[in-house]
Amino acid sequence: QVQIVESGGGLVQPGGSLRLSCAASGSTVSIYVMGWYRQAPGKQRELVATITSSGSTNYADSVKGRFSISRDNTKNTVYLQMNRLKPEDTAVYYCNVHWVMVSAWGQGTQVTVSS
Repeated sequence: QVQIVESGGGLVQPGGSLRLSCAASGSTVSIYVMGWYRQAPGKQRELVATITSSGSTNYADSVKGRFSISRDNTKNTVYLQMNRLKPEDTAVYYCNVHWVMVSAWGQGTQVTVSS
C-alpha cells in the first residue's frame, strides 16, 4: 500500500517561483525513478523532469535552466523547484514513482501562472 501526494502548487505571476513536493509513503521497495509530469487543458500529459536513485536527472527542453529536480531517498520525497515561471507552465503537475517494473501516480497539484 503506497500513498503518493503532491503539494506546493498555487497561483503565481510570470517570473515567479514555486517549489513542489511529492512524498511516496508506504513503499517497502527501493524507488528507482521519481519524476514530474504536467498536463494543460486540451493537451496531453508531458514529461517535465526525472531523477534516478543515484541522482541522474533529465529535463524537458522547455524547462531546462529554469526548473530543478531533487530527491531525498531516506524520505522517499521528490521536489521540483520552478523559477522564472511562464504562463505556458500553467498545468496540473503530477508526481510519478517508478520501481523496477511498475509505476504509480499522485493526484496532481495545480500550478497557475498569470498576471
